[in-house]
Amino acid sequence: LFAVMATAFMGYVLPWGQMSFWGATVITNLLSAIPYIGSDLVEWIWGGFSVDKATLTRFFAFHFILPFIIAALAGVHLLFLHETGSNNPSGLCSDADKIPFHPYYTIKDILGVLLLILVLTSLVLFSPDLLGDPDNYTPANPLNTPPHIKPEWYFLFAYAILRSIPNKLGGVLALVLSILVLAVIPFLHTSKQRSMMFRPFSQCLFWILVADLLTLTWIGGHQL
Repeated sequence: LFAVMATAFMGYVLPWGQMSFWGATVITNLLSAIPYIGSDLVEWIWGGFSVDKATLTRFFAFHFILPFIIAALAGVHLLFLHETGSNNPSGLCSDADKIPFHPYYTIKDILGVLLLILVLTSLVLFSPDLLGDPDNYTPANPLNTPPHIKPEWYFLFAYAILRSIPNKLGGVLALVLSILVLAVIPFLHTSKQRSMMFRPFSQCLFWILVADLLTLTWIGGHQL
């Protein structure tokens, strides 16, 4: 998940518009909250004393390399999934209901991929600017700060958490932990039945989590 977020962030910086430039400046500056090594770490990432051509070059390189790492991690995920088997809505063992992977699952998966490609292609060809920020069409200018710096819409929930805490280090820790908390879930589920079908309380908690995520996204898109 962190690799996907890093790839998306670096890709957002590449157009080198106002929002890209200042977004890169603000987000990378968060590392300065790390005690002792924070400032040196930020300058090391920038390749200088500010976001410049060196920063853009290395971000482009990482934006190219990270998808291959994500593909490798996806392969590892599939390997473990093949070993343990996937879950189902009932949460019960489904070995007796298994069917051949080909042609049933291959056709289903290919159809899903084709539909996804159709949606993405339609978005790119007919409305390429739909999800873009108008400020990002202004060339990057380090002397002019945008009135409202914000990331892309899929990062707004984390950005809202970051802005809600006045202390810089506390905000960064809350942002990172809001994502790292997902790693705790496998240790909380000790039951043999992994489904929420027969757990009304867990279903309520899940939808509260979804509502929190949407609310934070809405808040993150508003000005201070």
